[in-house]
Amino acid sequence: MARAGDYDLAGFAVGAVERARLLPRNDIVQGDVLLGIPSTGLHSNGFSLVRATVARTGASYAAPCPWDPHTTLGRALLTPTALYARTVLPAARAGLVKAMAHITGGGFVDNVPRALPATLGAWIDVANWALPPVFRWVMRAGAIEPGEMVRTFNCGVGMVLVVAEDKVGEALRALGQAGQTEVYTIGEVVASPGVEILNTDQWKE
Repeated sequence: MARAGDYDLAGFAVGAVERARLLPRNDIVQGDVLLGIPSTGLHSNGFSLVRATVARTGASYAAPCPWDPHTTLGRALLTPTALYARTVLPAARAGLVKAMAHITGGGFVDNVPRALPATLGAWIDVANWALPPVFRWVMRAGAIEPGEMVRTFNCGVGMVLVVAEDKVGEALRALGQAGQTEVYTIGEVVASPGVEILNTDQWKE
């Protein structure tokens, strides 16, 4: 259903891992901590809503970005996706990470449960990090409810790591030594399935 002149460019990577190091591990328990690693922007997800928001406002992709006048709206929306392998692998290889969730399409609600046993879930408190300007603009300009934001976008957290409570300090040090100095403690694993998102009302302020 592409029109003449349209194209779709996709790529992929293939990796290998020893079976004993596969994630998620089978020792995830209630009380494990969720660490969030910042995203660089939209990470190529939710662009149907983004395009609808741009159309709703009548903005031009070539116009100055509403939250950063040093670039255009189009360039800001297309900020490249962060790559986490270099900074996360040392902590994973040290056995400090029980599971990882890449927050892509489906946001927190769909992606975090994929990293957890079916009997467990999590709470995530969005008060533990600042909603980046790109997401604040999309939410307000597009009149999008916070619940829809966390089901569609990464909202500033591109990767979630599940870490044992007593290993959080070690994990943070390993991440910092690998160059990942900004990490948020965003939630915990709980004893019931699903993801509860807390404090999204603050995004309306």
